[in-house]
Amino acid sequence: MDNQVRTTELVDGFRQSAPYVNAHRGKTFVVMLSGEAIRQPGFDEIINDIALLNSLGIKVVLVYGARPQNNEAVAEAGLTSQYHKRIRITDDAVIRIIKQVAGELLLDITARLSMSISNTPMQGAQINVISGNFVMAQPLGIDEGVDYQHTGRVRRIDVTGIKRQLDSNGIVLMGPIAASITGESFNLTAEEIATQVAIRLKADKMIGFCDSNGIEGEDGSIIAELLPNDAEQILQSMDPEDVSCSGKLAFLNAAITAARAGVPRCHLVSYEINGSLLQELFSRDGIGTQIVTEPAEKLRSAYIGDINGILDLIRPLEEQGLLVRRSREQLEMEIDHFVLIERDGLVIGTAALYPFEDEQMGEFACLAVHPKYRDADRGQMLLKHIILKARKRNYKQIFALTTRSIHWFLELGFKFGTVEDLPSQKQALYNYQRRSKILVLPL
Repeated sequence: MDNQVRTTELVDGFRQSAPYVNAHRGKTFVVMLSGEAIRQPGFDEIINDIALLNSLGIKVVLVYGARPQNNEAVAEAGLTSQYHKRIRITDDAVIRIIKQVAGELLLDITARLSMSISNTPMQGAQINVISGNFVMAQPLGIDEGVDYQHTGRVRRIDVTGIKRQLDSNGIVLMGPIAASITGESFNLTAEEIATQVAIRLKADKMIGFCDSNGIEGEDGSIIAELLPNDAEQILQSMDPEDVSCSGKLAFLNAAITAARAGVPRCHLVSYEINGSLLQELFSRDGIGTQIVTEPAEKLRSAYIGDINGILDLIRPLEEQGLLVRRSREQLEMEIDHFVLIERDGLVIGTAALYPFEDEQMGEFACLAVHPKYRDADRGQMLLKHIILKARKRNYKQIFALTTRSIHWFLELGFKFGTVEDLPSQKQALYNYQRRSKILVLPL
């Protein structure tokens, strides 16, 4: 690869990520690091990327787990953990070991976040890592006669204290051990702590890691986006005894709870792929799976603030002669006729319905979809929305003028028309030099 190609890729990547840097600055992310992620060879890179988030002005709460480390330490001590309903029963001997493991991990992660090594994102960084009694626990109690002993759950979270540290640009680090009002220590799951912290902080994102890039569909491809109900169906189809699914199961449970409680997006990425966290957060399409409270893409009516986005989308098509050129002034006057598809603040599709009320007709016009999003029927989505609007207005038909997309319209039910089929006002404006085909769709 020559220098010019590398330079172009660098510039393109930087330009694509810039809107996300601006969008994420000042937002609160809760990052959940499982014990499996911590023991990966690439864990240093994950820590570097988390430090980079902090340097970009993102408020980070980092919650770590220690399930595999605890299992190993308990086994090395010659002990055996008992379980009830797949939840560890933490007796006096086991809690002592788990506290040691959690303490070692706390110090190790703090040390890694404190590094300032050359040629890494942390070079010259001055990161404050804060841990403390932000989470208060209570015992899980007794279930079906089984006492969980030192296994606990979240009772209270010091939201004010956490926000104070985040506002000071510190990373808040939390482990799976929390104290109770009686001074006892309890073993909690990282998933529960991360979920409850994200909910009560009203975090913008919760992020988790697993051994793959996200949740796979039936065809083996990664599902980019799931609503909570869809995620729950996938969760119910998983085998809770399958160890290979444990990370995904834990994340889906947490993400569904968080999303339904108002956390806008919960992302699942791979701890095995270098930079997966950054690819997910700073590229348009991401790399993993996100559980969302609403779809990342919104189809809505356009307003005056969308003018620049629409112009960016239609100008290349106008220059190619595929669309009739519209001035900014014209767009401002006609903006009420436009609808658009928005993704992460970017206009990726637009179309317009121009009214001809006297003839009870409408013109489907100015259809444009971003080049990177033309393979997912977004044009049809826009057309269906325009058809619904036309029907609500009791139009008898809509028509379109095109020079290149003739077959697309025919496939969707349009028929060839003539100039005489157009509204009288449009007939007078028909450009015989352009010779656009006239397609008509009865409603």
